[in-house]
Amino acid sequence: MRIVGAGLGRTGTLSLKLALEKLLGAPCYHMVEVFNRPEHIAAWHGAALGRPTDWRALFRGYGAVVDWPACSFYRELMDVYPDAVILLSTRDAESWWRSASATIFPSIRKAPDAWREMVEGIFRSRFTDRLEDKDACIAAYERHNAEVRRVVPARRLVEWTASDGWGPLCKALSLPVPAEPFPHANSTEEFQARIAAMAQNSGAN
Repeated sequence: MRIVGAGLGRTGTLSLKLALEKLLGAPCYHMVEVFNRPEHIAAWHGAALGRPTDWRALFRGYGAVVDWPACSFYRELMDVYPDAVILLSTRDAESWWRSASATIFPSIRKAPDAWREMVEGIFRSRFTDRLEDKDACIAAYERHNAEVRRVVPARRLVEWTASDGWGPLCKALSLPVPAEPFPHANSTEEFQARIAAMAQNSGAN
């Protein structure tokens, strides 16, 4: 594991997933992995409840991890992977709220029971469960980022925003900057379209 992402969802994490897979030549774990691996839901729900989690087994074969649910467990992961860079992806808090409140938060209510209970458990214990309260969510967002900056040793912490592109990642990994443009994925519109397609496919089954 080369990178442990501590940045919350809607801070460019799907773009990071694509970029890190390009740089590392290995898969990067992201919430979309949980969609494709429903057997992981129980492990994440258990972690939210404080149960022991075999992190190395969960992430076997992955070179990096970003986004929820893993970012809520960055403290545990930075101990399990002592040589990993801790990557804090951020954006302006108001912009983050607009994006999260239009994508992730409303989609949780429509999710299958097991998946919804898992996410709600993580948010309740490690973020906030007041997802319709702008002030509460922004406070939780800023509290999380401040905690990461306080907890992670400076030598291991890399901060990144979407406008930074390849530079900080390549520097942290001692890798050359690719000639191709940095990937940008999962805009609000793309997220909403994907959720709608998933709902349609679920209803057809």
